[in-house]
Amino acid sequence: MNAELPDGAITVGRITGVYGVKGWVRVYSFTDPRDNIIGYRRWLVRRPSGWQFYDLVEGRAQGKGVVAALADVESREDARDLMGSDIAVYRDELPAAEDGTFYWADLEGLQVYAGERHLGQLSHLVETGANDVMVVKGERERLIPFVMGVHVLRVDLEAGVIEVDWDPDF
Repeated sequence: MNAELPDGAITVGRITGVYGVKGWVRVYSFTDPRDNIIGYRRWLVRRPSGWQFYDLVEGRAQGKGVVAALADVESREDARDLMGSDIAVYRDELPAAEDGTFYWADLEGLQVYAGERHLGQLSHLVETGANDVMVVKGERERLIPFVMGVHVLRVDLEAGVIEVDWDPDF
């Protein structure tokens, strides 16, 4: 399976199941709020042969997730074939982040420092409910809450650096 994202695309969700008998899919959205994913009318969906475009016909919040109808997905069997597939959109389709907020995709890969000490690279973030947590991989893995002004002192996207207030021995 060609798992590599096309240049400029970011993952915004995953097809997790089927909904009804007319080809609708259940979607776990990574967007906040979760139904923002249906604002993107053209999805890149990872298929065994690579990434393929699907036009969103209709969608809505449903329970704890989102359900959607995609063009050319007309039956429950068609929808079942998409289960487990990631959904991506091109980064330039996303609205600009508000001041003091960041897209996770823009933070991943940044270098994390506590003062002069390099702690490692931000591998990914995890949503915990209370706050997001950075998974920083260096000489060891560290979990650092992403709380601006408390643990995160500064994010410099241009320099590729996050400065944190964190005990390097913790």
